[in-house]
Amino acid sequence: MKNAGTHPHPDLPPEGEGVVRVSLENFPPLQGEGHGGVVLDKNLPVISYRLEVKTMLGHSIWRIASVLLILFGAAATTHAADVAYPTKPIRLIVPYPPGGSTDPTGRAFGAWLSDKFGVSVVIDNRPGAGATIGHALGARATPDGYTLLLGTSGGLVTGPAFGTKIPYDPVTDFAPVGLGVYVPFLIVVHPSVPAKNVKELIALAKAQPGKLNFGSPGTGTPNHLGMELLTAMTGAKFTHVPYKGGGPATVDLVAGRIQAIFGSIPQWQPHLATGRVRAIGIGHPTRARSMPDVPAVAETLPGFNNTSWYGLLGPAGTPAAIVNKVNAEMKRAIENGDFRKHLEAIGMEPASSTPKELGDLIRSELARWTKVIRDAGIQAN
Repeated sequence: MKNAGTHPHPDLPPEGEGVVRVSLENFPPLQGEGHGGVVLDKNLPVISYRLEVKTMLGHSIWRIASVLLILFGAAATTHAADVAYPTKPIRLIVPYPPGGSTDPTGRAFGAWLSDKFGVSVVIDNRPGAGATIGHALGARATPDGYTLLLGTSGGLVTGPAFGTKIPYDPVTDFAPVGLGVYVPFLIVVHPSVPAKNVKELIALAKAQPGKLNFGSPGTGTPNHLGMELLTAMTGAKFTHVPYKGGGPATVDLVAGRIQAIFGSIPQWQPHLATGRVRAIGIGHPTRARSMPDVPAVAETLPGFNNTSWYGLLGPAGTPAAIVNKVNAEMKRAIENGDFRKHLEAIGMEPASSTPKELGDLIRSELARWTKVIRDAGIQAN
């Protein structure tokens, strides 16, 4: 009997006393080979293993079973991590037309995924019906990872919060992949408005109830809901002036026909640069990196948050391995300095999340804005 202390595996009995010796060797998959060979599925992206049984006594069978469980378990784990995806072009639905902030955001993430995955990512702009057309297409797509959606808070939260009939359920019809960006809204005022900050604007509105006209691109838009949230949190009274789109509202604010609006950073940056309007607050919980001198409304009203966001989703049933693989690349993109600078340059706040965190965000935001809409008595157009 050999000394157990010199055995290559001291925790096992010496050779000749029921030991099962396992040698892990890199070698081609075996086909019907004897001598104790164990053949794993050739399709699994793992090395094959040879199980060499020197002596097989009855009490050693459990050891063989344990080894096999370990080997096959490792193979399954590796297979999930190295899922063969993608192998063909990916379609990325953007539920708005080219321009604005959704399209360049979608193209930025599409270019990153294309570069890292080695396949084309085709941007498919599908605007209309308040972004519900594009979201519905994303929900009905085949859940194989080859159709992704740049989901927006407008299509997933504020639109559905009205309770109107839409052809998808924002909670159950999608497989969240990850958050991509926040899109903060600025409070922009005409230079004739004496308020220099949010506190002064609230005081002015309270002193002159209904005298300040607050524009928006339409009833129920995130811009409009920001004004309603401001009213709900302060008691200040504004007169809502809805327009058919952001363009006419912009023209009237610059001309002084309305006094204030919530608008996106990319939309208002050119006008701010010329001094034709003034930004007095930002709806994001913290100051935006692209406009650090503009205070967050939350600095005056703790808890105020009027920020849109975009993220990637697949249709419900998209395999978790694919969801996780895309999510990992999204996180790498956000951690890349050049990628972040590109998003910040177009007024976005880079963000990331796990798939679960994005799903939780959709549910919590849906509940929050449903309450704001109900309390304000807002009816959809």
